[in-house]
Amino acid sequence: MGEPNRAVFLSYASEDAAAARRICDALRAAGIEVWFDQSELRGGDAWDQKIRRQIRDCALFVPIISSHTASRHEGYFRLEWDLADQRTHMIARDRAFIVPVCTDSTPDSGTDVPESFVRVQWTRLPGGETPPAFVDRVARLLSPEPSEATTSNTARTPVFATSRPRTAHAAPGKGSRPVLLLIAAVALLGSGFFALDKFVLSRHSVASLPGESASEIPEKSIAVLPFVNMSSDKEQEYFSDGLTEEMIELLGQVPDLRVPARTSSFYFKGKTETIANMALQLKVAHVLEGSVRKAGKRLRITAQLIRADNGYHLWSQTYDRDDTDVFAVQDDIAKAVVSALKVRLTEGTQATGSRETTNTEAYNQYLLGRQLDRRDSLEGYRHAVEAYRKAIALDPNYAAAYAALAIAGASAADLKGDTGGIEHAGRDAEKAIALAPDDPSGYSARSFLRFTWLWDWSGAQADIEKALILGPRNPDVLLQYGRLLDSLGRLPEAIATQKKATELDPLSSGGWENIGRYYTEKGDYVAANAALLRAIELEPTSVYALYNLGRLRLLQGKAQESLGMFRKVDAENFRQSGIAIAEHTLRKAKEAQEALDDVIAKHAQDSAYQIAQVFAWRGETDKALEWLDRAYKQQDGGLAGIKADLFLMSLHADPRFNALVRKLKLPE
Repeated sequence: MGEPNRAVFLSYASEDAAAARRICDALRAAGIEVWFDQSELRGGDAWDQKIRRQIRDCALFVPIISSHTASRHEGYFRLEWDLADQRTHMIARDRAFIVPVCTDSTPDSGTDVPESFVRVQWTRLPGGETPPAFVDRVARLLSPEPSEATTSNTARTPVFATSRPRTAHAAPGKGSRPVLLLIAAVALLGSGFFALDKFVLSRHSVASLPGESASEIPEKSIAVLPFVNMSSDKEQEYFSDGLTEEMIELLGQVPDLRVPARTSSFYFKGKTETIANMALQLKVAHVLEGSVRKAGKRLRITAQLIRADNGYHLWSQTYDRDDTDVFAVQDDIAKAVVSALKVRLTEGTQATGSRETTNTEAYNQYLLGRQLDRRDSLEGYRHAVEAYRKAIALDPNYAAAYAALAIAGASAADLKGDTGGIEHAGRDAEKAIALAPDDPSGYSARSFLRFTWLWDWSGAQADIEKALILGPRNPDVLLQYGRLLDSLGRLPEAIATQKKATELDPLSSGGWENIGRYYTEKGDYVAANAALLRAIELEPTSVYALYNLGRLRLLQGKAQESLGMFRKVDAENFRQSGIAIAEHTLRKAKEAQEALDDVIAKHAQDSAYQIAQVFAWRGETDKALEWLDRAYKQQDGGLAGIKADLFLMSLHADPRFNALVRKLKLPE
């Protein structure tokens, strides 16, 4: 017979044993069952099994935090903390489970603890001295009666000493009365509401938003990890990456099989993570990994399918082929994986993914372009365009390259203020559709162009609906659909669509950035904050995630933090316009005007929309509308989001603003 489960699990560093003993004694004196025994075996297989069982079954986990835990990155307590942190993603978010205790003056920020410990307020018990109030609280948390145990950890204020409250925020400038009222309304929610500002999603956790529980991992699910390049020539990295990407594409066509998208799988490239941890983050039951070795024209590809929870190898195979057979090898591996998972390829599944080329060099150029255009910068888009054009030169019938070229080309043209480039991108999208009418990528690209720069809303809707029919589980299609819905003012649908996209591609920075922006527009700043921090964790230099987090901080009344975020943005037009807004809010007129003058001098031809945002925030309506009119003439892509843009809220009552909305053919 196994040992009985303890209600409370105390986790501590060996140096804190005395303090832990005091806490344990106080709880046990009140009749509370506690896991605490210094004679227990710590380390080895027996310890591992026992600890896992106790942390899995305990009602409350009490980590004891001190300078001893803050200064150490190894130790058994660290393993216990990781296990408890993982469990928080298997239970409802509104159920109290983690009850952090700090026995000294260790700060509750900037400390190396799991994110689930940061998300809740800490109890200060100096030296482990335990007052009756703490014992009573633990008893209430263990009570089956509806009480503290069923309320959110993140919103409660403990009845005894906790971390210091958040400080007040700087006031905005005079010219922003509508925004001032918005900030005032937010402030009434209280500092406790924004205690989640420190919410940072750990790399060792499954991401979800506040109030949401992590979804159950489906049995028929698999992540394709980046195949390792074992060739002496490092330039072959694109080849091994390409094999991985096409395996994801091919397996993703199986209706019964959940396959995280490329962005999520490639997040782990070059990182030292366990199979179990990667699978947990990607929410999959199985992992496919392998290696590629290329010598001259000969290929050796090794692949193995692993069950994530126990590490069991379900299938493995080595292929020795000529490099001209790589597409056939992809099909062979996919069929073997599908067979091992006991699902089947349906009749409509393409035999070789959505590659649409048999030219290996064209394929490599396409993969290079995909890698470059994910950088979300003008330089990245330019180089991506070059790579896609090389792919098309090598294979003029390469539809996927045309679709990717349309989006990268239009994005580069928008940043340069080049309307001719937008027209050229439209022709590329048309070519992609003509070459592959049954592939969703061409329709998705054309929809993006139509609603972002052409303001053809009905055409964009028709295209995205076609793309959704052809690729209902394609995260890129869902991402574009969410953007269209947001522009049309259908915010709840936009959020739902983008959540579905992040389920398919959970480690996509762009997906989380969109969710953060949509929640900001909705006024749910806690969820917005969590999503944007997740986006930045995944892509620390993301222009759009940093910019949108800066905007969120302004709306929260945290202008100084906002200024810091804008300064990190690696795109001059966005950076300087954001700084101009933040400095104005901080009542630094000179610095604000210098930033605005700089963006006007350098970017009047390509960033009229951003300049209009600055004037609108400052309450200078006439100038704001003048620059919006310029943006319209420049065919600025920012206008697609004009109705939802919180920087333009002060303009909504002006008839000229509504006239522009009608000109854009947006629903009022």
